[in-house]
Amino acid sequence: MKLDYRIIWVEDKIDTKPFQSLKKNVNNHLENEFFNVTIETAEDFGEFKEKYEVTETFDLIITDLNLNESHGSQVIDFIRDEKHILTEIFFYSANSELSSTQLVNNSRITFYQLDGQDYHKELQKSILELIDLTISKFQHIVTMRGMIMQETSSLDLQMENIVKTQLKNKDLKDSIQPVLDNIFDNILANAEEKFKKATAKKVKDILRDNVLFNSSQKIFALGEILKIMEEEDFSEAYTNEIILIRNQFAHSELIKTEDGKEYFKVKGEEVYFDKDLCREIRKNISKHIDNISLIENKINANT
Repeated sequence: MKLDYRIIWVEDKIDTKPFQSLKKNVNNHLENEFFNVTIETAEDFGEFKEKYEVTETFDLIITDLNLNESHGSQVIDFIRDEKHILTEIFFYSANSELSSTQLVNNSRITFYQLDGQDYHKELQKSILELIDLTISKFQHIVTMRGMIMQETSSLDLQMENIVKTQLKNKDLKDSIQPVLDNIFDNILANAEEKFKKATAKKVKDILRDNVLFNSSQKIFALGEILKIMEEEDFSEAYTNEIILIRNQFAHSELIKTEDGKEYFKVKGEEVYFDKDLCREIRKNISKHIDNISLIENKINANT
């Protein structure tokens, strides 16, 4: 699972108004699910192949049957036979030959026969249904855990760089000193506690310990720096929406009920793992990526 969703759409009428509207609606649907959306387009097999060779990481391929001088089956055979990739494919046409088209491998392909005057509306509905199906496949606990760990690790590095840069900023020396004093006091308290634990030689105490300059120290420093910069302090929201969720996925046990529902036990409360939680996680990660990037850009602009 990732925050990016990439589509390549092969259609020789892609620049016409109905298809541009359809493309926009597909883009909006994915953005409303809090994905970073990229929709590449190609008018025929040759252009598709050229663009695919540049970036082979697509989540969905959409192709018409008839493509100027080429054929949509070439797109599919290229993906399945030459690349040996089982990317989801949506294959459509107004031509009755669609169902009888010979393919090297027709697994994970959705066939759609255009019919009637309002076929663009029905085409959009079918494409969005397939997109929702691909999203649901991403929303497995193991896949979500991997996405969360990857994205939050990147955010942690960005946050750490902001904190380190500003703590060493000579222009903020007077404002930063109280922050440093607080950090040193906390580190000293942690060090004294570590020393006591080490001398006591109790294994259970050592195994529960964290590193000195831990996430809470960094979050505190970030919050104070945001105040000094007179920016909105999102550190508490970051703790609740990023750190807490990461810890839930990393350390809490996933429990499954008899009726198949899954939930985490967090401080005695049940946090249910479902599509709504996955959507909320994507929303919060995207929000804080923007928050952190905004602060980074402002700092870089002043250096």
